[in-house]
Amino acid sequence: MDPYQASYTTPLEMLYKWNETLPDRIFLRQPVSGQYKTYTWAQVNDQARRLASALLAQGLSKGDRVAILSKNCAEWFISDYAIQLAGLISVPLYPMQTPNALEYVLTHSDSKVIIIGKLDGAKTMEAGIPDKVIRIAMPYEMDMRIDHQWDSLLSSVEPSTESPVHPMDDLMTIIYTSGTTGNPKGVMHTYRSFSSGAQNATRVLKINKDDRYLSFLPLSHIAERFMVLGCSTYGCSDVSFVESLDTFGENLQTTRPTLLFAVPRIWQKFQQKVNSKLPQKKLDKLLRIPLINKLIRNKIQKGMGLDKSRLLISGASPIALDLLQWYKDIGFEINEGYGMTENLAYGPALNLPGAVKIGTVGSITAMPNTEIKITDEGEIITRSPTLMTGYYLEPEKTAETIRDGWLYTGDKGEIDSDGYLSITGRIKDVFKTSKGKFIQPNKIECLLQHNPLVEQVCVLGSGAPQPVCLIELSEAGKQLAQEDKQAFEGRLKEALKHTNQEVEHHEMLDRAFIISDNWTTENGLLTPTMKIKRNIIEEHYTALCDQHSTDKNDIIWAAAQLKK
Repeated sequence: MDPYQASYTTPLEMLYKWNETLPDRIFLRQPVSGQYKTYTWAQVNDQARRLASALLAQGLSKGDRVAILSKNCAEWFISDYAIQLAGLISVPLYPMQTPNALEYVLTHSDSKVIIIGKLDGAKTMEAGIPDKVIRIAMPYEMDMRIDHQWDSLLSSVEPSTESPVHPMDDLMTIIYTSGTTGNPKGVMHTYRSFSSGAQNATRVLKINKDDRYLSFLPLSHIAERFMVLGCSTYGCSDVSFVESLDTFGENLQTTRPTLLFAVPRIWQKFQQKVNSKLPQKKLDKLLRIPLINKLIRNKIQKGMGLDKSRLLISGASPIALDLLQWYKDIGFEINEGYGMTENLAYGPALNLPGAVKIGTVGSITAMPNTEIKITDEGEIITRSPTLMTGYYLEPEKTAETIRDGWLYTGDKGEIDSDGYLSITGRIKDVFKTSKGKFIQPNKIECLLQHNPLVEQVCVLGSGAPQPVCLIELSEAGKQLAQEDKQAFEGRLKEALKHTNQEVEHHEMLDRAFIISDNWTTENGLLTPTMKIKRNIIEEHYTALCDQHSTDKNDIIWAAAQLKK
């Protein structure tokens, strides 16, 4: 059967199935004031059908767009199902979006309704919501104008009796990219692309009723929505949510998930927390003692709340090799994968459990119905039924990205003799020094990122003789710098020396700038998925780098460059 023409089971059909066969089984667990509120499949089905009726009562027509603005919660899932039930198109929004970005997406997508939920500082985001957009509030505290409250709205209508099975080629959702450069682009996914990806991933990864998720990365990002919402829907798995950042550790301990998807920075945070209680030198020593090795591993795994995990996935950006090895040493296998919003984050490569090749993003045959090639220029191109139909209202950008059915990723890569893919850099991130040498910054950043003194790093140097790096210190780095600046500089110099030994001469870092600014999503230096916005950082710090271009010091302590 042609996978590009095949019919798959849609998420709504799975909702119908579990509501019919397992109505009393708990599906979602939402912490509220320290207590878990549970939702069975029957309750999720009922609320989704009521919300679908309420949306249509607002005068919406098939194909109209409905935005979701909230942190992850049970009502996010329910809203997604409801929008599908009503024949509408969902537009997920990042819960830490700036008002300008919010207004752009709502206006560009022509969203008629916005469903607003758990937010930090909702009032500050209100300026980004056009007055004409109807506001529905999930049952959480809200400090902005609201047109309809969740509980009263749902109780005022009868649940929809329609059970649509949407054609595969119907548009299901428009997912806006995080916008590392320029305005976000609206990635259009059909029922075919979403259903084929989630259905196949559920089967390959053996996701089932015994699995438990903890959902904390933004559901507005395709990887979390596909891996957690999508696969739990097909696998009938339990999903719990995080109440707040402060309760993350407690929620993780309570949930003890079997499946966890995280980005490299989260995996690094886990490591830093362990090392704050058990310094690396002591940990290494204990792990070398045969009789103690297993006890230490078990204690660390249980302390992290991951002792029941069977699948730990990392994606969205490269993860340092040293970090992967650290997890391996304590008994965890991190399954690194590769994907983009444009292909549903599905394939074209994944390190499957028991078949991990550290240093790669996985086997190119791990997931069915994917194809991958490397162009003569070294660019990764791929195609599969999960490919987007294009960028919403942007045919020219679509034509640049999809050519003859192939997605041109913008990533450079290599496929080894075993069929494993390695990412070697970003075509657009490459810059040229004054010596005419090309620099791939990601490669150098990965070497430094794992250092416990470093929170974030960005390599710059376009037009300069040699590249330099900007470093935001971790809490451990800030503490050491405050207690013993000389010792800190000694350790950082060693790290720079080690990095320079691992790269070509023209890639060697000339100096490091210690940045006093924090890089956050709020100040626009990080995307919602915690990737650095390289062009924005370059705008803020190029003058600083130029100012010290002849400085002989290896390490330069920089004053704040961002305006308060």
